[in-house]
Amino acid sequence: MKYRFKLWPALVGLIMLLTLLSACGSGDNAASGSPSAAAGTSVPGESAGASDSGASGSAAAGAGASSAAAGAEAAFPRTVPSVGGDVTIAERPRKVAVVHWGYTDSLLLFELASAGFALPFSEKQSLLGTEQYKAYADKIPDIQIVGENTEVNLEKLTAYGPDLIIAGNKTNEKVLPQLSKIATTVVVDESKIDVWSDWPALVTEFGDILGQERTAADYIAAYRAEVAAAREKLSGLNGTVAFLQVRDKTVYLQGSDLLKDYYDGLGLRAPEGDAAKRGAELTLEGLSALDPDYLILGYFNYHDSTLAAFTDTWQDSPIWNNLKAVKNGHTYDVDGQMVLGYGPIDRRTGVKVISDSLSGALK
Repeated sequence: MKYRFKLWPALVGLIMLLTLLSACGSGDNAASGSPSAAAGTSVPGESAGASDSGASGSAAAGAGASSAAAGAEAAFPRTVPSVGGDVTIAERPRKVAVVHWGYTDSLLLFELASAGFALPFSEKQSLLGTEQYKAYADKIPDIQIVGENTEVNLEKLTAYGPDLIIAGNKTNEKVLPQLSKIATTVVVDESKIDVWSDWPALVTEFGDILGQERTAADYIAAYRAEVAAAREKLSGLNGTVAFLQVRDKTVYLQGSDLLKDYYDGLGLRAPEGDAAKRGAELTLEGLSALDPDYLILGYFNYHDSTLAAFTDTWQDSPIWNNLKAVKNGHTYDVDGQMVLGYGPIDRRTGVKVISDSLSGALK
């Protein structure tokens, strides 16, 4: 009995010491951002900034996600839909190649160790080196070109050695049999997910494939917020707006059906007629018949003035100089390859360029 009384004070003191040490340890972890405390702020394998600049509101919402939810989002193996049957991706892919030439900027939104691209134009003409694209491309340590001018180079693709290939069933129809021999291949059904008219659906699909769903959702949310702000900024704009692709030997009118992000999203009004709706190759006389109040000139020689621009032949024409947009100083030169592009980086850049340009007419 006497031994119990002698040991009791020591036991109480030991319990108090352990409790104090435990409390101090918890405080240190919370203050220093320990792995367990930070697990809810990013998907495993993604950096905290992987969901692109500008999505601060969405990032704040993401910061409250639980570590359990983040782990579930990035879980591998995962099975995803693909034309011809579901495909199982065994591990988080480190080297991803997109062989559909329209998928480049969608893949750039995600955190990857390495990426391979088949480009719409030559590597020299690529937008990867532009200010807007470089902000995304610089986050990927290794980028390889596995095709140019819409064509896949199977030798380069094989040499690249991707873990995963993403293709389109129509655009890549000719090479589909060879792709699955190179690496696990997911084939997107282009009749259901059309990059030309619905890039958010494609970005969402990429998020599902790569285990980076939140990155996709954050980017789309940030884009929609910017569109809403730009629409408000242009709410006082009156008159019609036309968008032209200015190539070296021709000019195309971009129809409102192809530019819903701009016309519907920003509240712009297209000129009347089927051509203005569906798009068409355009002569100067055809442009005069439309006679828009505002003219967005998308030059495809924007970064290389040594290349020709077909509108150069129009500049001295009285028809050109009598256009309302020309007489009122409401013509705006933009990077046609980017602003009139169809992907997420193109359209996000375009919303800013267009709203900045047209809002000048309201001052």
